[in-house]
Amino acid sequence: MLSRAYQYRNMIMLYLALVASLNVLEAGGATHIVGGSDGWDSFSNSLNWSREKEFHVGDVLVFNYKNDAHNVMQVNSTAYRKCIKNPYTRLFNSGHDSLVLSEVGKFWYICAVADHCENGQKLAIKVVL
Repeated sequence: MLSRAYQYRNMIMLYLALVASLNVLEAGGATHIVGGSDGWDSFSNSLNWSREKEFHVGDVLVFNYKNDAHNVMQVNSTAYRKCIKNPYTRLFNSGHDSLVLSEVGKFWYICAVADHCENGQKLAIKVVL
């Protein structure tokens, strides 16, 4: 049978490991303001903006825009290339949308208002660990 001191030591080590892991989770990742100071609009060049960035799990994408003029639609690669607006994965329209990048992979976003996507208001990113 294990001694009490040994059991307490193991419990303390487990507690410290849990506290350390919570601190890592709270640290989060970088915040990326899509389009920089121009925000998410039909005049910004999101393709050039995203080329300069590296996106990691835990990072946050922030889309700032006038909610009566734009939106953010998460779509698949085909919808991104062809600016297809339906079906979509998720739709955001608050004007200040924060999306936590929670998994590795490629992700595509378009503006589904009028012909904004066709005029270049779209974003493709690759998320890594």
